[in-house]
Amino acid sequence: MIRITPTSRQPHREPWTLERLNYERSILLGMSIDTSTAVTYSSALNSYLTFCKIHRLPVEPTPQTLSYYTTFQSFFINPKSVDSYLSGICNQLEPFFPDIRKNRASSLVTRTLAGAKRYRGTATIRKSPLTIANLLFVSHDLAPSTDHDDLLFNPQLNTGFTALLRLGELTWPNKIALCDYRKITLRSSLKFHEREYSFWLPTHKADTTFEGNRIVVRRISNAPNPQLIMEQYIKSRDALFPFHPQLWLKADGTIPLRAWFIKHLRHYFGTDIAGQSLRAGGATAMAEAGAVPELIKGAGRWSSIAFERYIRKNPVVLHALILSRSSHYASN
Repeated sequence: MIRITPTSRQPHREPWTLERLNYERSILLGMSIDTSTAVTYSSALNSYLTFCKIHRLPVEPTPQTLSYYTTFQSFFINPKSVDSYLSGICNQLEPFFPDIRKNRASSLVTRTLAGAKRYRGTATIRKSPLTIANLLFVSHDLAPSTDHDDLLFNPQLNTGFTALLRLGELTWPNKIALCDYRKITLRSSLKFHEREYSFWLPTHKADTTFEGNRIVVRRISNAPNPQLIMEQYIKSRDALFPFHPQLWLKADGTIPLRAWFIKHLRHYFGTDIAGQSLRAGGATAMAEAGAVPELIKGAGRWSSIAFERYIRKNPVVLHALILSRSSHYASN
């Protein structure tokens, strides 16, 4: 038996009951992934359980069953989505079937999925990146407006583009159940400086520990001045809602939803521009200005692996990086 070292002093704590240990652990397990991710994973699990039920197969995720599931699902949806579904199924069923990840990585499952991607896979249709010309067009159109929602959309568009923000960092999800007050940017965190402004982003997709980041927004060459646009919005916001803590507020006092922002975006650009276009456009503008990949990665708060994948799958950004490097070497 391992004994506690006599010189090791431990604080006195009352033991918990097994019921409380299970309760507290369930809370931590529920917090291990983001709420929106948990909803997606639950949907994947439901599809797997339904598959097993209609085919009268055991729920146990053996390599054989997971391979059958992959074959069946790939007939109806993109095999890339099936790959994501399998990740969700592993996350949800691992407490009950500890070998599920080993089974998921088996040759039978991986080869079935690889074959599905080759046989039924389709190319991903990507939205166009937002451009500086787009920003100038919207800012010119909204310049005469005194409507508060117009004054809100314009700084969100320019801030998201310049600071490489995800749409979820500017708006709330359309589903109320997915809204998280810990992710709200506060008005009190906004600071205006001589040539820039900054605010505290409480968390983002890659920030699992809620450490947060201070976002600094400075004007990009030839683009609208985001500081003047933000100051105009803040003047209206503070006059209407001086005691509300949120930074981004609509005229009715609510936080803008994703659908609200997309509606305004499509008013100007149709369906060719979407939420991810802000981030892609900002990264492209930085690349065209000569920023090195490491700087873009840091500004966009990407992990190394995610950024490398982003560059590979966004040829516009990759092309801009190549051109900026070529121009650099040519000038030297």
